[in-house]
Parts: sequence; C-alpha cells; structure tokens
Amino acid sequence: MPGQRIGTFTVLRTLGKGAHSTILHVRCSNDSRQYALKVVPIESKESLKFLTQAQHEFRVAQMLDHKNLIKIYALETPRDWLFRIRKVHLLIEFVNGLTLDKVKPLSLPRLVQVFEKVAAGMVQMHRRGVYHADLKPNNIMLSKTGEVKILDYGLAWIKGEPKDRVQGTPEYMAPEQARQGTVNEGTDLYNLGATMYRLVTFRLPPSPVSAGEGMPMNAKTFKSVYKPVQEVAPQTPVALCNLINQCLSFNANQRPERMSEVQRALDHLVEKLVKGPEERLETIEW
Repeated sequence: MPGQRIGTFTVLRTLGKGAHSTILHVRCSNDSRQYALKVVPIESKESLKFLTQAQHEFRVAQMLDHKNLIKIYALETPRDWLFRIRKVHLLIEFVNGLTLDKVKPLSLPRLVQVFEKVAAGMVQMHRRGVYHADLKPNNIMLSKTGEVKILDYGLAWIKGEPKDRVQGTPEYMAPEQARQGTVNEGTDLYNLGATMYRLVTFRLPPSPVSAGEGMPMNAKTFKSVYKPVQEVAPQTPVALCNLINQCLSFNANQRPERMSEVQRALDHLVEKLVKGPEERLETIEW
C-alpha cells in the first residue's frame, strides 16, 4: 500500500481501518501537502448507504469552520467503466497525533485545556445549527503540537432536517438520546460530560441505554448507580467535578443551558490549573 498512487496522491501509510472504510495518510503531488484520505468501497446496492453517509459528512463539514473542528476538503466518487460508483474518497485534514482513547493519561491541567478546546469547537458547531451526536474520546484527536480536533460528522444532525434513527454510542448517549433518539445541544452536553468523566476517572458513567432487560433506566435508578466524580477521583478540583456532574444530569433541564457556558467554566479552570509552560498542551512528550 505505501507508495501506491491514487490520482494525484501518493499513499504514505494506513492510519486506520473501520468496518466499512480505510483511512490513508497521503501526500498530494500538486501542493506537496499531507492529508488523510478516507476510502469507502461501494460494492453493492446495500452499500450505497455508505455513499449517502459520506455525502452527509462532507455537507456537514462545509457548514463548519473552526480550528478545533476537523476539515474535509473534497468528496470524490470514482466510477468504473459502466459509470457505476465503486468508491468514495473523502479528503480530510491530516493531524499528526492520536485520539484521546489512545494517548497516554494526561495531567488535569492538560485535560482541562483539551476540554476547553472541544467545548469551543462545539460552540461553533451549535451556532451553525449542527449537533455532533457522537462526541467521545475516540472522536477527539490531540496532535503532537497540542492541537485538538473533533472528528467524525457521520452521525451529526442538522437542525430542522428529518432524523429516522437513534444516533450515538451507547456508553456516551444521553438518556433522551437512548429513549427517543433526541439529538440537540443538551445531548451534546451530556456526551461531553461522559467524555470528561471517562478521561478524568478512567471509568464510564452508567449507561442510560438499559438497566437490564434492554429497558432504558429511569432517573431514580441512574442516580442510585452514578458515582460522582469526587468519589471516584477525589484529587479533581471541585469546580471540574461539579461541571462534569452537571453535564451528566439525567434530566436535560438540569444540565448547563448552553455549550458556551461550559466553555467559559473550562476557560476559568485553565487559568487556575495551568501554572507554567511545562503544563501546556504543546509541551507534551510522546
């Protein structure tokens, strides 16, 4: 695979493989820049749904423009000799780093910087009328120079458009996501809360998807099994504990009202916790 040519791109290596796609690290001969190229094979009529998903992901990306949101530059659909679409190519911004589920544990000062940047990207997304629906550690990338990028708009919902299925990853889904398939600012707040909880405590909050027998749990059951951050990770600053616990409120109306509110709280925490240059994200040793 390395050295293979795909149009004007030379494959440098494989970055990752999913159930229905491969992501390649490529260099473009036209501008010598490096990119990530997502290759999605379309092998049957049934797999045309992956074409639709890729088109949706590209359309969402064109609505966004923020340093903490991954950019998608182009979508191509190579065809065979009968003019049938056989592959989808998504040309994506290359980030030299790892997703948060793969990086070594970060100190609290560095974690709050990551959280603040994620919240900043989500604020812009919400202002554009887009809700991510699948925020989790493996959809957040940290580069070797301290950049933070939110990835994967495949499940993102554009406000006002129809939605015909439950969206999200069970371990990070808000209760109303699991019950009614709701996706909005409140569910993204919960997703961020679950992500912060996982990275701070090294464990997952209880999944609201089921309390046994495949039935969604209710508020009383959730409260009885949820371990507040301060119990699991007592070294965590009180303000951060309170913020994460609030984002993980079972009832959406008890969460922060806006993502911008969470961003401001995290910004204050960055000022308090980051004491010197050695605690900045860009000084991480890989």
